[in-house]
Amino acid sequence: MGTLVDVRRGDGSLELDLSGEWRALALPSIDATLAGIDLTGIRSVAVSPQGLTALDLTGAWRLREFLHQLQATGISVRFVGTPPDQLRLIEATLADKPPMPKTSPAAGQEPESELAGHLDAGEELTLRGLADIGKGAVRLVRHLFQGIAFFGRVSMTAVRALGRPRRFRPISVARHVYDTGITAVPIVSLIAFLISVIIAYLSAQQLLGYGATIFVVDLVTIGVLRELGVLLTAIIVAGRSGSAFAAELGAMQLNEEVDALYATGVDPYEALVLPRVLGLVIALPLLTVIADIIGLMGGALLCRYLLDMPLTQFVNRVNESIAPTTFWVGILKAPVFALLIALAGCYRGMQVRGSSRALGRLTTVAVVQAIFLVILADALFAIVFMELDV
Repeated sequence: MGTLVDVRRGDGSLELDLSGEWRALALPSIDATLAGIDLTGIRSVAVSPQGLTALDLTGAWRLREFLHQLQATGISVRFVGTPPDQLRLIEATLADKPPMPKTSPAAGQEPESELAGHLDAGEELTLRGLADIGKGAVRLVRHLFQGIAFFGRVSMTAVRALGRPRRFRPISVARHVYDTGITAVPIVSLIAFLISVIIAYLSAQQLLGYGATIFVVDLVTIGVLRELGVLLTAIIVAGRSGSAFAAELGAMQLNEEVDALYATGVDPYEALVLPRVLGLVIALPLLTVIADIIGLMGGALLCRYLLDMPLTQFVNRVNESIAPTTFWVGILKAPVFALLIALAGCYRGMQVRGSSRALGRLTTVAVVQAIFLVILADALFAIVFMELDV
């Protein structure tokens, strides 16, 4: 089975590097290994769980018992890095937190309502406004750090899976490619067709008076390939798949399925989050290509029947109007948009706690934030491409 604990001694200190699989089947080996650790003269113990390949609830419980035994003998215990989520689950389950009692004002201190009585309406409104602004700023910074931590957790999960490709769960990824990509083809095609027709119709109305209807092809081609094809597809996917990710993971949180994965030693980020992210990153560029093709077909049909432009002339003008990078500019944005949508949906889904009301609220937040991030990223891309003269 290999070494479960690598022990390094210092001057009155001990470093324990956990490794291997700490599961119920290995409990006798875990007990024997922990019992063989010499704690003579030890005042502090540092535990590093980074080397663990699997940790179920039984292994986490045994580790918790061992650490509590150390603390009972006066040895200080600390973790190197983040403690395992299974320990967090055990502590949260065993924690008994009664509601905080209502505290009465200290002697000589006036209640808040009486203090407010000494302020006029304008000052009280100003203080409340400043307090709300401060709370909102703190909340925004906290959410920002939590989002960065979530992205880092997903990234580290993907890096660890590089050594064992099966951990990417290709069957699950394929299912999410189908759910987010194949099933979205009809609505994406319809939207791309209608938008390109609208652009062609409006530009034709304006250019007819100048006798420059040939430039309708330029507007449709460049607009669809560079911006509208990928942007509209991303917005549709954000409303369709981003909300689905948040709702699915949120329902799993409410049903305690995520905690069950922790209990069986399965990393939920590897089993639930990573396949969804990879599936959408693969599906959105493919949907963008389809949207580009359908969009150009819509523009060609309108030019044919509204401007009496032959299809060969339309195709020749398309080849003349686009640069070699026009198509790739739009395709380059697609994986980035997909990553933002998937992360927003999964992040909010993993935050669901307590009730179905939180599920509905965070699903809505996931869609709004995904669309906002997509538009923000598109604006940043526009600035970068303008500076690069692409």
